[in-house]
Amino acid sequence: MLVRFVLAFAAWAAGATLVCAEAPPIAAFARLEAIQDAAISPDGARIALLGGPAGGRSLNIATIDQPGSKTLALGDVEAVGIRWAGDDHVIVRVGYWEKLGPRREYRFERNIVVSAAGEPGALLLSNDHASRYAISQPVARVVHGQAPAVFLMGLQVAADRSHVDTRIAQKGDGEIFKWSLWRADPVTGHGRMIEPGTVDSVFFEPDATGEARVRYDLDSRTGKARVFARAKGERRWTEMWREEAGGRYLGYSDGEDAIYLMRDETAGQQVVRQTLSDGAVEPVGSPSPYEPALVRDPYTGQAVALLAGGEATIAQYLDAEIGAVHGLLVRALADREVRLVDWSEDRTRFLVVAQSADAPPTWYLLDWSRKELSPLGAAFPELNEAELGQTGWFTYKARDGLEIPAYLTLPPGDDAASRHALIVLPHGGPAARDTNSFDYLTQFLVTRGYAVLRPQFRGSRGFGADFEAAGQGEWAGKMQTDLLDGVAALAQGGRIDPNRVCIVGASYGGYAALVGATLHPDAFQCAAAIAPVTDLQMLQLQVVRSAGRDSLGFTGFREQLADASREQMAAASPATHAAAAKVPILLMHGDQDTVVLVDQSRRMHDALTQAGKSVEFVLFEGENHYFYRPQSRIRMLEALEAFLTAHLPLN
Repeated sequence: MLVRFVLAFAAWAAGATLVCAEAPPIAAFARLEAIQDAAISPDGARIALLGGPAGGRSLNIATIDQPGSKTLALGDVEAVGIRWAGDDHVIVRVGYWEKLGPRREYRFERNIVVSAAGEPGALLLSNDHASRYAISQPVARVVHGQAPAVFLMGLQVAADRSHVDTRIAQKGDGEIFKWSLWRADPVTGHGRMIEPGTVDSVFFEPDATGEARVRYDLDSRTGKARVFARAKGERRWTEMWREEAGGRYLGYSDGEDAIYLMRDETAGQQVVRQTLSDGAVEPVGSPSPYEPALVRDPYTGQAVALLAGGEATIAQYLDAEIGAVHGLLVRALADREVRLVDWSEDRTRFLVVAQSADAPPTWYLLDWSRKELSPLGAAFPELNEAELGQTGWFTYKARDGLEIPAYLTLPPGDDAASRHALIVLPHGGPAARDTNSFDYLTQFLVTRGYAVLRPQFRGSRGFGADFEAAGQGEWAGKMQTDLLDGVAALAQGGRIDPNRVCIVGASYGGYAALVGATLHPDAFQCAAAIAPVTDLQMLQLQVVRSAGRDSLGFTGFREQLADASREQMAAASPATHAAAAKVPILLMHGDQDTVVLVDQSRRMHDALTQAGKSVEFVLFEGENHYFYRPQSRIRMLEALEAFLTAHLPLN
């Protein structure tokens, strides 16, 4: 019966599989993932899958070992993720955009409850007036059982109005809000506040009883984080960590009643466990050059693994049973990186996704008792038989001696003698990083014949606090020359043709592409920018208008720019230097982008046009920062392919 379920779901998720030597069509890359997320019910009887055919998000709920399933179309929303609340309800997290006033447009996230029968139900915290103003209502924990409870962040009206916290914009009635921890019933959606926050509180972590054990604060004036905690049975909050001390807070482990911290040491990043009852500190594992993430059991809240790595993710399991499951899967799927997404409460069934930079995600159901692994479906089914690129990891020295890691993906069928045309593809953020997971844009470009370089320039996250801090104030400086030094390293190695290089990027990566075209006008043959920042002063004004000068967004932005002056921001803005551009430039932007406003691309287009430069501007109506509509992605890739064909032709 398990096989029958798998085949039934595969028909729902997949489109036609391509078997051909030619480059796959654009639609095969541009589609939304056929399986985006998956969750298994605590009793292990049902699986919920978020995905569906190209062009439409759906929730599919199926009972294992029984025929048939329930599918709920989600409509024109951005689907974010799913999780079970008990055995009878699925929480679907969705995003949508709403304009509040002439200059304020916000992206909201909400939690919708769907029954196991596939019927839409309650909206969590729908009964609370204040919480409807929250941009997001993050779920902190779900406690299962006969009467499941969802613990999530909501708002309360602040009694003390002496401090105006504009992280959450004030409404017309002048109300001021604070984040607090709420408990919601998944059946009715109604919630009640159980732990009030301060004006600086942004998140709580509760234990299995619903008692808040950790409070995460961000000082609204400095933007610096502090962590407060209290042991089981205690009511008084005690400060356990502050950002000025270095390192990073990783999370709370319920069974141990302890927090996990990362500390910066000479030998690397050392993870420590600090018990709340007595403050005892114990190192966990050995120091690593890479920053870890903490994985916890969804039922007990116990820490089960630490994930970190450079080229690929390395898992250090703190739970031997979970580690044994992962070990078996690594051996069975040795050519890909394996992640345990979810499991049943008794740990007899697991949901697994396996992928690599050169292999799209494939989802599996593991029956641990029978050691039986069954495929659920592929995220990009049209690419199942396609020949994709070959990705490698290397490091090179920047001009100041800093070691920069990078991914290089070469076209299918590469031979060692080839000197490829190159696309430099810097990531967004900039405090983010690329990983060894599948990237549809990278693979689209290499199947068209280009090599793709993805440098993890200074300022990228995941390589230590010092490496990330090295990017402060360097948006148009050393972060940019790190990209140029990567091209030089590849040219010296004979892998690319330095006279055939284009730079392409989105968000901060789009900014980097335009900085390359204007501040380094001889470095590239063309530049394409998707939803780019082009004017830093304009971006700062956007942050002020949407969140306020005492907001975390503003203080974080100012910290990244090292408190740059107006003159320094202008000097680091591509729009200021439009007249220096020598190469063709492509701009693409959605008109509903609330992260980087479309006015940024309009500003750049106008400056380039007035300077008589070669520029093309493609506007996407009804599209956001992330291009979540397949038709927009298709149009974006079509425009990019035509642009590269014209300005970076292959031999």
